[in-house]
Amino acid sequence: MKKSVFFSALAAASLVAGASFAGTLDDVKARGKLNCGISTGLVGFAMQNKQNEWEGFDVAICQAVAAAVFGDPTKVDFRPVTNKERFEVLNSGDIDMLSRNTTWTFSRDVDLKLDFVGVNYYDGQGFMVPKSLNVTSAKDLDGAPVCIQAGTTTELNLADFFRINNITYQPISIATAAEATQAYLAGRCAVYTTDASGLAATRAAFENPADHVILPEIISKEPLGPLVRHGDSEWADVVRWSLNALIAAEELGVTSANLTEMSAAPTENPEINRLLGTEGNLGAMFGLSADWAKNAIAANGNYGEIFEKFIGQSTSIGLARGLNAQWTDGGLLYSPPFR
Repeated sequence: MKKSVFFSALAAASLVAGASFAGTLDDVKARGKLNCGISTGLVGFAMQNKQNEWEGFDVAICQAVAAAVFGDPTKVDFRPVTNKERFEVLNSGDIDMLSRNTTWTFSRDVDLKLDFVGVNYYDGQGFMVPKSLNVTSAKDLDGAPVCIQAGTTTELNLADFFRINNITYQPISIATAAEATQAYLAGRCAVYTTDASGLAATRAAFENPADHVILPEIISKEPLGPLVRHGDSEWADVVRWSLNALIAAEELGVTSANLTEMSAAPTENPEINRLLGTEGNLGAMFGLSADWAKNAIAANGNYGEIFEKFIGQSTSIGLARGLNAQWTDGGLLYSPPFR
């Protein structure tokens, strides 16, 4: 009998601990806006335009979630956070979600008590050097001073790469991407390393991008995605399925151009109907309106439209879809079914 009482008490304590951050959706609704953490500035991913409005690939994820909750993508308060402080700010409750170039790892998921809700960009760590160095491989960087952002997975990846290849380097730890860029351009380091997408975004902002080369080696897997705190499954579902809605919309051919027409009445495809809320009511399952996914897609278009608008090959960043293509096109992008 005592053993039963003990385990009952233990289970109750676990439920209380798990519920410590529950109710985020209710808090967001009561506040009337979403508090979303983004990077301090990365071209194509999160930057302020001439009207001082935030825009970019990661910003669009925040806006999709706000649209899903409120039917209005402008109901977001963007909070720029550095690599060093981002997890603390999220766990403190100052922001409701984090949508910035952040890699999903075991320790961040388990030890830091964070929930990654999906992958919005499959990336890998690379190296950028001045073209004038005539370096064609990262294996030729023995003894080089390397600028690296503190508090990132790139620090460990860098150490592993140089150790495996039996070469040395001089680490120069920098707090933010902007400071790392300044240090690199000032010649404090001969090499800048971060996610390959970040290198492309950084180079695109240079006065003379052609004077800098991104080396061919990709030395890690960096699945980047939005994240929330542990202990609030309902809120995690809202963010997760808002992202999935963007991915599924592209696969199903739902775009910003045909969204109104497709959602006016049920189509012949039941998956599209469930997604857009013209058949059934998936939104009611987690406290949102029937047209929550339609609103998320309307914010900036489907995943492919967001990609091409902010970081695709027609932009100054010029990223190809690669691994971020739909699974039907040989990529890794895949949403679970809407049913």
